[in-house]
This record gives sequence, structure tokens and C-alpha cells, in this order.
Amino acid sequence: MERPHQDVVLLTGASVGLGLAIARQLIAQTDHRLILTARAGSLSRFGAAGIVENERIHLRPLDVTSEEQRQAIIDEADREWGGVDVLINNAGVSYRSVVEHVDDNDRLRQMDINFRSPMELIRLVLPAMRRKRRGRIINISSVGGMMAMPTMGVYSASKFALEGASEALWYEVRPWNIRVSLVQPGFIHSESFKNVRFTDRSQNAITHEEEPYHAHYAYMEPFIGRMMRMTWATPERVARTVLRTMRRRRPPLRVPGTLDARLFSWLRRLLPRRVYHWFLYINLPRVWRWGPAKTTGSVLDNPRLPELNTASTEELARF
Repeated sequence: MERPHQDVVLLTGASVGLGLAIARQLIAQTDHRLILTARAGSLSRFGAAGIVENERIHLRPLDVTSEEQRQAIIDEADREWGGVDVLINNAGVSYRSVVEHVDDNDRLRQMDINFRSPMELIRLVLPAMRRKRRGRIINISSVGGMMAMPTMGVYSASKFALEGASEALWYEVRPWNIRVSLVQPGFIHSESFKNVRFTDRSQNAITHEEEPYHAHYAYMEPFIGRMMRMTWATPERVARTVLRTMRRRRPPLRVPGTLDARLFSWLRRLLPRRVYHWFLYINLPRVWRWGPAKTTGSVLDNPRLPELNTASTEELARF
């Protein structure tokens, strides 16, 4: 008997956080063949999570910024399984830095991981999708892709770029029945806010209270941590949203991944832009103490800080 068709799903950043939650739910559904990827140094996490390779699950190393590794993954999918039917671009990273503290190397690194690499993977999977006249592309964006917040400017820039290119792609590939969606998580109940990267200048500002932007970092970091711990949204809930989007016959272009993402989307629509920005500004943590004012509380008292520069590509800090 001919085996029923199983869609081939390629998921990046699958070894931790939201990516791992998506992977587990995909594995539980037997109508897919899966290519789960992570950086080479993170592959051992699959075993720790109880995920092992078999005839329908391939575990592959992938640094999404490597042209050679990207091409090898797609070539294998084309050769062994007839190409990728569903691409879920999940891998990403976040730099925490005010705009003045980001140099060109930091900026390009952020854009390379969160924007250029997903676009390159999309470019590689499209020929097979067009031949089949069907396909799904799901890009994991962020609330940071619809609104920017202080100390997260370069991260938002990368997500804004991802959203703009995905919107153009939505129009371009519809003639081949290829559906494009952006899932926009907001705050997720996890420890992922620790897994951000800092530039040299932002790290210096954190550790020196006399720095002009010290208060920006001192108050934003614990604020984000509190929001992440207070939310009801979990990686598993967001993963279910991703899978529902993947299965919908006509998925929308933008899908809020959490309740706060839906709330911010409505605020942007309902409030005049000037009121919207004023409302967000006055609700920033102790914003009246930013700038020239001295801060009495220092992030130096936060024992988590030494861990914040150790994030891998797949360990996401989503806003």
C-alpha cells in the first residue's frame, strides 16, 4: 500500500524554549515528517528532552547564519523527502541595547540572525513549494515586530524587517497556493528574558551608574522579568497557536501569539498615534528617573546579570 502523504516540516531553533515546545507538539502528531534543527553545540538537548531520531524525525545541526549549512539542509530535504512543505522560522536572538550603544557589527549580527537568515531559508524552500503548488511559511515574529520599546531598538528593527518582507511575500506567492503567516508572541512565562545579548557599550552602562543610560537598563530589565513571570502565556500555548495556524486552510498574515500581543494590536488601531506613544511612555518603569536623574537601585544587585551574555542563537528573548 502507498504510504499516505506526510508534510515535511522544517523547524529552526528547535532545541529550547518555544522551538522545543513546537517540536514536541509536532512529534505528537504523526502526519508530519520533521527536520528539527539546532546549533551543533545544542543538539544534545534533544536527547535530554527525550527526542530521538527515527524514520520520520531528522535531527540536524544548523547555524542559520551559515550559507553552507542552510543549503545542505534544503538539499537533503529535496533529495530524501521531496522538499519542505512547511517552514517554521523560529531561531532568533535579541540584543538589549539603546540605539546609541549599537555599532555596525552588532546591528548586522542582529539583522543576520533574525532577518537575513529566515529570508534565505525561505528563498531556498520556495522552488519546491512552487513545483507542488502549495506550502506554508510561518515566521515567528514578536510584539517587538509591531511596536518598539527602549533598549530593544535593534531587535525591533530586525522584526520590523521580517514583518515587512513577510507581508510582501504574502502577495507574491499566493498564486502558487503558498500561505505566509507571522505569529507574534508577546510576554511568555519563561526564563528566556535572561538569554539576551549585550553590546560592549550597553554592558558598560549597566555596570556603571554614572553612565547616562544606566537607568534605562536598571529599570527595564527587572520590568521585563516581572512581566514574563506574571503572564499566563506559556511556550506550550504559543506552540499550539503555531500549529493551529499551520493547519488552517486560509491562515491570516498576522496571528497574535499571546493576549498582550492582541491588546497592543488593538491599542495601535484604536488610539491616535500621539496618544498611543504618550500612554506607553508614561507606563515605562520609573521613566521620570531616566536620563540625568541618578538611580538609587542598580542592576549590579541582580545576581542574574553575569548569565545574560551566554545566550545561544536558539535561546530567544521574545518581547
